[in-house]
Parts: sequence; C-alpha cells; structure tokens
Amino acid sequence: MIYPNTFYVGVDLGQRQDHTAIAVVERAQNNGKLAYYAVRGVERVALGTPYPQVVERVKEILGSYELRGRSCLAVDATGVGAPVVDAMKASVPGVEITAVTITSGDKATEGRSSYGIQRWNVPKRDLVAGVQVLLERGELRIAKGLREVGPLVKELLDMRATTQSTGRVRMGAEGAGEHDDLAIALMLGCWKAQRARAVSFGTARLPGT
Repeated sequence: MIYPNTFYVGVDLGQRQDHTAIAVVERAQNNGKLAYYAVRGVERVALGTPYPQVVERVKEILGSYELRGRSCLAVDATGVGAPVVDAMKASVPGVEITAVTITSGDKATEGRSSYGIQRWNVPKRDLVAGVQVLLERGELRIAKGLREVGPLVKELLDMRATTQSTGRVRMGAEGAGEHDDLAIALMLGCWKAQRARAVSFGTARLPGT
C-alpha cells in the first residue's frame, strides 16, 4: 500500500516531572525510492503544560500548510497517554493516528484498534534500534539549526541498553536526571515512517519555530 503521507509526527507525552516532546520526520524519496529520512522539527513543550494545550499544539503542527493532509501521527500511549490520544483523534479528524504503548517485551504486537486509532505494543529496544540503524546507514539527517537539536543529539548518544538486577534489559539514557523525551519522539516518528511507503511533497519546519 502507498500512503499519501510524507511527514510523520512523533509525540512523547510527558507527565508532571517530564516534558512532552514532538518530532517531525520527513520520508523523502527520489524517483519513487527512499532517499533519506529528515528531521524537520523537534521541540519540548513547557514543563507542566496541560494536556489540552498539548493537543492544541499538535493540532497546530498537523494543520500547518506543509503538513496538512500529508502527515500521520504516532503517540506514546503508555501510562496516561490513552485518553490524550483519544482527545487528539477528536481534535484532528481525518489524520491517521497510531497509539504506541512502549513495552519491555521482545516483539511488537498490534493491539485492538478502535475509533480510527491504530494501537501497537512496541518494545523500546525496537524503537532505539530503528533509529540506530538509520544513523549507521546515513539515512537519517538532522539539521544543525533546529531548536533542541543539541539536547536531541545528546539523548541519542546517551541511549543504551543496561541489564537490571532482575535480568530485564532497560533501554534509556544513562545517569540520574537524564531525559530521553526528544529521542523517544523522534523514534516514534521514525518507527511510523519505516512502516509506510510515502510520496514526498517537500520540506517543512514546525510552525512557530
């Protein structure tokens, strides 16, 4: 199937102590073949921003001239995410939305979709590995001038696997106080982009940046 989407918006929903992060990934093609993935925008929403305002920010991005009708959305539905995803669906009718529950499991599984929302359970290590492969192949491009590009690159460099005392493997940023919200938003966008073939409609940046 060929999806009429070029832009894939990943949203990592924060909680009281964490920022919400948003990333826009373009899947660019040349003569119908994948050329590269480009990070067109990345931002953190101010800490403590109410979820209705987060929904409005996502709506603003998806409704921008460059992205309107050419994008889809992958949202972290882990924890408090599910009702926020439902609110986003109501706010942006017609936009393809995938709710991703990030797990510590071994295999991605498709959940029960409802009300036009696709639902997936995806191991965090799959999200990490997907971006790592793109970086190793030189297929992911991150513009130096983007807002939050420095913190994003640091999060990607700090992302690694650690084995806990229980034997469970944990994927995340090393060290106390480290964040991975920007990286997770990017990984969600890349994960969604890698699941679809798309037609490129040009480039974009987050409105307001």
